[in-house]
Amino acid sequence: MQSKLFRLFNTVQKISFSPTNSLFYSKNKMSQVLAGQKIILKDESKANAEEYLNDKVVGLYFSAMWCPPCRAFTPKLKKFYEDLKAAGKNFEVIFVSRDRTANDLKEYYNDHHGEWTYLEFGDPKIDEFLSKYEVKTIPTFRIIKPDGTVVIEDARTEVQEKGVENALALWDEWMGKYNA
Repeated sequence: MQSKLFRLFNTVQKISFSPTNSLFYSKNKMSQVLAGQKIILKDESKANAEEYLNDKVVGLYFSAMWCPPCRAFTPKLKKFYEDLKAAGKNFEVIFVSRDRTANDLKEYYNDHHGEWTYLEFGDPKIDEFLSKYEVKTIPTFRIIKPDGTVVIEDARTEVQEKGVENALALWDEWMGKYNA
């Protein structure tokens, strides 16, 4: 009897009530911060963020085409992302655009960004994320947990200083903090 109760307790510990319309959700999904959110993939199709980002480490990349430091950092992030993907790491970037028009967003994304996702121009989640993650300047890159907790506050500097030369070492460092 005691072992059945223990198993039941462990199962219940992993499930919480959802802020979405579904009754339950797993804490290891991006459910809490991206509940019901659609993200745009490189091929312009839309995906359910909760499903697409399931069990992935997520980085939020705040950037814009009109910003010279952003245009300088984006290729570095792209290389870092490609190195991690080539090594089989479960990592995803969500581009949160500060561009002034939808056309600027698409041009910048299509011409300069990696194979990652983005929030559609004008999506209310953009302003929510700017406030929640206290984004004052761009480019800003933050690594977050599924509940929205920031794990790496200044991931931009870390990618610039360590990640371009040794993406896997930086990944391992991040995972130590992510899993702590």
